[in-house]
Amino acid sequence: MRGSLIGTEVRRVEDPELMRGEGTYVDNLDLGEGLLHLAFVRSPLPHAAITGVEAAAARSAPGVVAVYTADDLGIPAHHSFMAVNDVCARPPLAQGKVRFVGDIVAVVVAESKAAAVDALELVEVDYEPLPAVIDPEEALAEGAPAQFEELGGNLAAGVRSEIEGDPLADAEVVVRARIENQRLAVVPMEGNAIAVLPGAPGEKFDLTVYVSTQMPHIWRGLTATLFGLDPERMRVIAPHVGGGFGGKAGIVAEHSVAVAAARTLNRPVKWSETRSENLIGMPHGRAMVQYAELGLRRDGTITGLRIRVIGDAGAYAGFGGALAMGPSYSMAQGVYRIPKIGYDVAVALTNTTPVGAFRGAGRPEASALLERMIDLAAVELDIDPAELRRHNFVGSDEFPYETVVGTVYDCGDYQRSLDEVLRISDYPGLRAEQARRLAEGDRRVLGIGLGSYVEITAGGGAQEWGSVTVHEDGTATAAVGTSGHGQGHATSFAMLVSEQLGIPIEAIKFIQADTAVVPRGGGTGGSRSLQLGGSAVYAAAGKVLEQARELAAELLEASADDIEVTDDGQVGVAGVPDRTLSWAQLAEAAAEAGNPLSVALDIDQGGATYPFGSHVAVVEVDLDTGFVRPLRHFAVDDCGRVLNPLIVRGQQHGGIAQGIAQALWEHVTFDADGNPTTGTLADYTVPTAADLPPYDVASTQTPTPLNALGAKGIGEAATIGATPAVQNAVVDALSHLGVRHVDMPCTPERVWRAVAAASNGRPTDPWREPPAIFATLPVRGAGGEPETADI
Repeated sequence: MRGSLIGTEVRRVEDPELMRGEGTYVDNLDLGEGLLHLAFVRSPLPHAAITGVEAAAARSAPGVVAVYTADDLGIPAHHSFMAVNDVCARPPLAQGKVRFVGDIVAVVVAESKAAAVDALELVEVDYEPLPAVIDPEEALAEGAPAQFEELGGNLAAGVRSEIEGDPLADAEVVVRARIENQRLAVVPMEGNAIAVLPGAPGEKFDLTVYVSTQMPHIWRGLTATLFGLDPERMRVIAPHVGGGFGGKAGIVAEHSVAVAAARTLNRPVKWSETRSENLIGMPHGRAMVQYAELGLRRDGTITGLRIRVIGDAGAYAGFGGALAMGPSYSMAQGVYRIPKIGYDVAVALTNTTPVGAFRGAGRPEASALLERMIDLAAVELDIDPAELRRHNFVGSDEFPYETVVGTVYDCGDYQRSLDEVLRISDYPGLRAEQARRLAEGDRRVLGIGLGSYVEITAGGGAQEWGSVTVHEDGTATAAVGTSGHGQGHATSFAMLVSEQLGIPIEAIKFIQADTAVVPRGGGTGGSRSLQLGGSAVYAAAGKVLEQARELAAELLEASADDIEVTDDGQVGVAGVPDRTLSWAQLAEAAAEAGNPLSVALDIDQGGATYPFGSHVAVVEVDLDTGFVRPLRHFAVDDCGRVLNPLIVRGQQHGGIAQGIAQALWEHVTFDADGNPTTGTLADYTVPTAADLPPYDVASTQTPTPLNALGAKGIGEAATIGATPAVQNAVVDALSHLGVRHVDMPCTPERVWRAVAAASNGRPTDPWREPPAIFATLPVRGAGGEPETADI
């Protein structure tokens, strides 16, 4: 009986070529002679009318082929991914005015990158500054400078709940807080990059595009629609992609300019984003202001929740501003029984970088809010935060479970993951150490924070394409419509083929992210890949095995029911070791019969899955300086059935790092005039390995019934659990002083100010009344809400 690969640790097969420097990223592709390079003239002002552009000197500079403005290329204004408000579509080259620092006014096309960059300084743009609004709450105030005058204000979208009665009416205790989920930069190792190659007459493709994207087929569809092209005449390839995290979904302004320039000049063009461009140009993430009120009985039972959220869309109504209307709303109830929820959202336009998605895309924001409120309630009621969570968890026997906002969770066991993380962290021991330090008057206090979460994966469409082919040399090829960029797809999908067919992993080729050979696919986002792409490959391999069993039965004169894959990877008659055929023999026989061993299919798992987990963060806070040092982080995440524990741990580690970074360090900021103040990695504080604590990670496994693998997503889960756990740990360290809340990032200055205020007998009240805009919003379900998708 062959052993199973599923659940075993298999080293990633895709890493050696990257470690040898053999990666094929867009910027290091050899694209032949005649390649042109792009450089962009960007606005230095957050809001201004363009009164003139003089480019004659740039056009005559050495090596410059062309300089284009909006009127020259005539590219339609477009949204990058999802439309929040049709009025706010972005002209790829600004028309009439600019709306954020970094908005593109012109593009220089030159024979070399250096010539293009040098010519930027020769383009003279005349601006007439306009009043700018940077803060999303101020943007929604009456009389604020409007980004799109035709809207009559800066409200891009919004809805409010209409529920019977006050959701807090049954409460004996209500805790309230205004919470900032700060703006983050995505900071992938590789920024945006694109190369566009026009086809010659008679060639199969009019355009071949190499682009650093998470979703090649979706990118092709958006681009074809924008330019009125036949998508079948476009070939889109995502080579190695150096990270995405939601920042490489859709077609951004630089992409459409590159396509237009290549078509206009009928020459290949390339652009690769600098780090400074990336920090001000790639859509940012998070950027919400949340007003939350949680009602409870004195025994800790939750009675209701009222949430009012302002989503900052940035300029041009970036789709991330509306994530509060989609994923954050869907996950508003979290892991708890909450009988009533009121949830209102206003999406604001500001003169800042457009907001998009970042790892989790709306789900971390929901979890961070809810977990902060649970800890506030625990302090108010003098109940241990772990016990308050247990008291309100949805029970493992209640699934499938429909929340009051209509989200249907597939399966879960929330108490088990919490119990396990409390066990591995020695939670009682941590509390004892915390008490000891306080009793001894130690100025370096210990904080212990919990975060329990549930999230949604494969939420924007549960279909995917996959294929498996066995070749006449005995090797196999798996192809799939997902598009990995560091997650370990080549390893995982090869494991699934090997599991079914017994072909060694090293003999399995993996194909993805090329629209010429993969006919369709949803790409990678929303932690969808294994449960959808993996299930498609697994199903296709199963169908190939059926083909092989029928053929082997015919060749070996046996019943197909008696044919199996042997321990050594042959196909033969069960219990008869000398009656076997190799995969090479079977593939050759199948090809001669005109019926190759190859299956392509689409799967539809019918709905989203809901991973969950619990984290414990341990921090040390210096009361004299406000400095926070993370000491340990414990995580128990449940992504259903685990295929490869090594890859799952890697995703947990990466997710925890980004979660801790949001809680303590990362924050995109602008000055009062709208100038970015975090435009380099000297100012935007991404942590190094030296800043991060040791991790202890584990998994519980609650297989989903929605796919044959029992798999859910893991790519974003640990980020969702880590952020509130760390923030809660910081506040927990200060709670003995009367501090109830510290907004993220919990910088030394913020912590020191909270300590100082509480020590002076004036702890900061975490609540203030929300803006009046919410009462004016249309009722949810009346229409006008933007759709959301996997990102």
